[in-house]
Amino acid sequence: MRPDSLGFCRQLFVRHLRCGVRRVEEVFNSLVFFLMVVTLFPLGIGPDSNTLRELSPGIFWVVALLSALSVSGRLFSADFEDGSLEQLAVSGHPLGLCAMAEVLAHWVLSGLTLVVAAPVFALMLNMVPAAIPTLMLSLVLGTLCLSLLGGIGAALTVGVRRGALLLSLVMIPLTVPVLIFGTSAVGEAAIGYDPSRWIALMGAFAAMGLLLAPLAIGAGLRISLEQ
Repeated sequence: MRPDSLGFCRQLFVRHLRCGVRRVEEVFNSLVFFLMVVTLFPLGIGPDSNTLRELSPGIFWVVALLSALSVSGRLFSADFEDGSLEQLAVSGHPLGLCAMAEVLAHWVLSGLTLVVAAPVFALMLNMVPAAIPTLMLSLVLGTLCLSLLGGIGAALTVGVRRGALLLSLVMIPLTVPVLIFGTSAVGEAAIGYDPSRWIALMGAFAAMGLLLAPLAIGAGLRISLEQ
């Protein structure tokens, strides 16, 4: 790794963040998708408030997973098409570390935006107000995990025709632990139990992802570039 690799990755992160802000419609698309699904659930299962309250943790996390799948497919695609990935691969900087700049920028724009909007969506599903802080904390960790897993899947499928379908097949089994931990944490907080064990598991999952994802993403991108 070159001595200036961290500074270079920091510049890439700022660049991707600025590009994402300019394409603000992509951020709002995921929020609109979330809003549409959350609005349609009461129509499908009935307007009973108790039923919505019981199902709200599971509903929220399933929609969060689907929202992450819908945006992860665009990771690395623009850089792959314009040749930027090939330039990064021969730049002397770690490719996985450079790719993490885009993954983290994607998480800031999509994941943290969802965290900010979560209280409104939670109230729409009649979630217990006491569970909303746990929901927001679990979403911070959970969306980070989903972005890292999405980055790995996108790296493996970026050069594949119909990669979006393959990405879904790769990601869904890997995201099951995040779905279980997040739903369990919010569900226990809603009934007055201590959700800290589930939050700790999500934190451990996120920490492991931050350590291993750059290696996996770098290897996946090199495989895609060699095809």
